[in-house]
Amino acid sequence: MKKGEIFDQVSDMEKQIGELYEQLGDLKKKLRHVLEENNRLEMENHHLRNRLDAEVEQEADQEMKKGFTEIPGEGYDNLARLYEEGFHICNVHFGSPRMDKDCLFCLEFLNKTK
Repeated sequence: MKKGEIFDQVSDMEKQIGELYEQLGDLKKKLRHVLEENNRLEMENHHLRNRLDAEVEQEADQEMKKGFTEIPGEGYDNLARLYEEGFHICNVHFGSPRMDKDCLFCLEFLNKTK
């Protein structure tokens, strides 16, 4: 090999190294943007999950409150049927037969659950 060819090869390698260095710099910029976007999305995801959890908890609380204020129709109908058949449905005499008299406790319970 001649001295000129070696110098040309070294110059070409230097040029290629410079281009690779530029590509590496561009790649670093893109990676930084991707990492920043990833971090932003993780934070947004965290905030959205917290908000969703709060809404689900609020809905569950509302359902629980609703469940305490409303007695399902089937249960009420069963208690009313038992009362009509002549049994107490109040907590004082529950299940014992009524002696053809109306029980104020049972009637109050039936009126309270309507």
